Amino acid sequence: MKLTLRVWRQKNADADGAMSTYDVDGISSDMSFLEMLDTLNEELILKGEDPVAFDHDCREGICGACSLVINGDAHGPERTTTCQLHMRSFQDGDTIDIEPWRASAFPVIKDLVVDRSAFDRIIQAGGYITAPTGAAPEAHATPVPKPDADFSFEHAECIGCGACVAACPNGAAMLFTSAKVNHLNVLPQGAPERETRVLDMVAQMDDEGFGGCTLTGECATACPKGIPLVSITSMNKEWLRATRKSAKR
Repeated sequence: MKLTLRVWRQKNADADGAMSTYDVDGISSDMSFLEMLDTLNEELILKGEDPVAFDHDCREGICGACSLVINGDAHGPERTTTCQLHMRSFQDGDTIDIEPWRASAFPVIKDLVVDRSAFDRIIQAGGYITAPTGAAPEAHATPVPKPDADFSFEHAECIGCGACVAACPNGAAMLFTSAKVNHLNVLPQGAPERETRVLDMVAQMDDEGFGGCTLTGECATACPKGIPLVSITSMNKEWLRATRKSAKR
C-alpha cells in the first residue's frame, strides 16, 4: 500500500504545531497502525530527520497508552485501540490525517504525545479502597451479588486511554470518571469511601479543566472497551446521593 500521511508535528509544549505531509510505500495490510508509524519513523531517521513522537506501550489493547485521532476519529475508524487497528481498514492511495487528543486538560508534549496526568490525579482523589494489610482474605468471605459483580467488571474494563475526552465535543471526562467511580462504589469493599469517592473525584475532574457533559454520547461510541453511556447516569445518582447525605451532617 502507498499512503499519504498528514501528521501533527509540534517540537514541544510551547511551540506552535502544524500538519506535515509524508508519503509511505510498501505498507502491508497486515501491519498495525503503530507498525505503519514505525515504518515512517525508520525512514525519517535514515534521512536524518526527527521521528514522530507518539505514545505506545503494550500494543495489545490493554494499557491505554496509544492515543491518536485518525481522520477525525479517536483511535480511528474501528471501535478498538490504535494499536489494534490494522492497515486493512484503509485503502491503497488513502490520505490519513493523524493528530493528538484535543482537549485543554490534555496539553501536547511533543507531536502526538499528550499529558494525561489529569486522569492520574482524578484517580488519586478517590479511586482506591480501604483495606487492611496482611494476608489476602478468603475469596468467598465477602459475598457480592452477581449483578453487582457484573456491573463492577464492566466498568473496570476502562483502560484510561482518553478516547472519551478526545471524542467529546466539550472535552468532558465524565465517562472515564464514572467508570472509575462505579466499579468501586457498587462493591462492599468500596463502601467506606462511597460518598467521599464520588464527591472528591468529580471535584478533581472539574479542577482539571475538563468540559461539561451534555450527554451527546460520542464518548461511549468511541470507547474501545464499550463503557456504556448509562455509566454517567449511575455516577450522577451517586453524586446526588452523596451530596444529600453530606448536607444532612
